Amino acid sequence: MEKIRNTAIVCIGRAVMFGALAIVLIMVSLSFDLELALFAGAALTLAMAEILIIKAQIAPRQNPKRTEVWTCLDKAARPAGAEGKAVFTAVLRDVYVFFARNSYAIACSFFAASLFVRIARGAV
Repeated sequence: MEKIRNTAIVCIGRAVMFGALAIVLIMVSLSFDLELALFAGAALTLAMAEILIIKAQIAPRQNPKRTEVWTCLDKAARPAGAEGKAVFTAVLRDVYVFFARNSYAIACSFFAASLFVRIARGAV
């Protein structure tokens, strides 16, 4: 089970990292207005968290053999049978929720920073 979890963290973490890279690039392109950059980063990170929550919800209905985590696992570490599928999807769902929770916390931080900048400018 730990091998599945580690592989899922690497695979899903890589996808989240590429999404975060895209969000950072958008924020950098909006750096002429700090409030707008932080707000855009917050909204996009919140969207990423929602996508991860949706992925966690549909994980039990997915065929494990069609996931990237399954292809990255060693053949000996791949679970077999109905119990194996249940363990695999539970681990996958747990990892999706872990990254969604962290993305949500980062989005809230961006929203708070955006609000702080807006208050500091006296625009509220």
